[in-house]
Amino acid sequence: MNEEKETERSRVATESPHKGKTGLARVWSAWFHSLDGLRAAFRHEDAFRQEVLLAAILIPAAFLLHSAGAGRALMVGSVLLVLVVELLNSAVEAAVDRASVESHPLAKRAKDIGSAAVFLSLINVPVVWALVLFG
Repeated sequence: MNEEKETERSRVATESPHKGKTGLARVWSAWFHSLDGLRAAFRHEDAFRQEVLLAAILIPAAFLLHSAGAGRALMVGSVLLVLVVELLNSAVEAAVDRASVESHPLAKRAKDIGSAAVFLSLINVPVVWALVLFG
């Protein structure tokens, strides 16, 4: 019985203090953590800043070009997907660097796979736009 209590105490001690929030308190907290994440990515990630600039140009352009609502949604969605994938890639890179800045094949693999995901999301943008506009 004491072993169960100790295991439970150990588990609770390692969980985030934000895990206990529910309802609007959780939504409110998540909102501010998300804004912090966006600010951190914008401040520390050159690629994210470049992709935000791309989004600032392409998203308004999607509304100016003649396409149906579904086409516009696909065009905007493809651009937003790049930002989402870049955020995830940046998070992986930060976690890998936090674990160790030493060169390791698994760290390289993780970073390369994240980079490949960003690359594919970037390729997706012109493909979707071309299909919507010319397909």
